[in-house]
Formats: sequence, structure tokens, C-alpha cells
Amino acid sequence: MDDNLWLVVGLGNPGPDYAGNRHNVGHMVAAVLADRLSANFKNHKTNSSVAEGRSFPGGPKLVLAKPNTYMNVSGGPVAALLRFYSLEPARLIVIHDDLDLPFDTMKIKVGGGHGGHNGLRDIIAAAGTNEFTRIRVGIGRPPGRQPAADFVLHDFTSTQRSALPNLLTDAADAIELIAAEGVTAAQQKFHAP
Repeated sequence: MDDNLWLVVGLGNPGPDYAGNRHNVGHMVAAVLADRLSANFKNHKTNSSVAEGRSFPGGPKLVLAKPNTYMNVSGGPVAALLRFYSLEPARLIVIHDDLDLPFDTMKIKVGGGHGGHNGLRDIIAAAGTNEFTRIRVGIGRPPGRQPAADFVLHDFTSTQRSALPNLLTDAADAIELIAAEGVTAAQQKFHAP
């Protein structure tokens, strides 16, 4: 077993109808990482699509996964992936959208609650712990009285789409840095003073 292995799970909903949604920003970051690793996603017996590779020769191995389930039931595939790769939750990085952060910002966090995010809630329940790393990608709050559930299932605005590649790149960079040097190094680099 590779002792320098990280499971990186990008949360989202399956299928082309959801691909550009704010809720699918986890899938988007996973896709950026897969491109960097020249890895292709393939269906895996854990009810996920999985791609594997290293950022640099001899570097940490990243197992990138996108559950094939809807967001709210992501826990089953994540728990199955942890078992399949014999990993502790401390080696899990989950990428998800976050309404409490402004768009175009990102926070790295270990542990804590689910903050009302049903994907996280299901993973915490299925993994039996909240002690894993989260890449919280800010999508901002819905305008006016638009319900949050409606807002997250809409695509980014055209203005946001022009800024999105940089945000996805930052999140991917943060994940590579966590795997190579640890969470603290990534937080020091990516959390503005």
C-alpha cells in the first residue's frame, strides 16, 4: 500500500444537466486536477468515477473521485472509497461549494460541522467522523429571496464564469500543497492574512 496516498473527493451531482451548477464546483476542481495529472476518470466499483496520478515523480499519489450519486447521498461512495484504499479519514480531502463564503474565495478546514451542507452531512455520517480536510469553495449567497436550494442548482453567472478558472486553479493548487506539505502550509499560502 502506498503510504503517501490521498483521497480527493469532488462533490457534485451526476450528469450533464448539473455540470455547470454552483453545487458542482467540487467536480470542476477534480476535473482540473485530473487534467494536470493526465489522468482519466473511470467508473469504479465504489459507485464513483476515479482517476489516479501524481503531481510530480515520487510525489504523493492522488486518487481523485466523483461519487456517481446525488450530492445528498455522497457518504456511501466516500466510505466505500476509504475502505477500498485502506485509508483513514485523515487522508480524505473533500471539495465542496460553500454558501457562507463569498464567490471567488476559498478556505481550507479540518473537522467541524456540516454547516447545513447535505453532502458533508452524509459523508460525516457514513465515515463516522468529521476529521477530514475540506476545501470550501465560496459561491456566495443567493440574491434577494431566492432559496439556497434553487441557487446552488443554477450555473454561475457569466461574470463569475470568467473568474471561475482562477478559483478552480487555486483550489487544485491547495490540494496539491496539502498532499505534499500538509494543511498548515496550504492554509498559510491560501488564507489571506
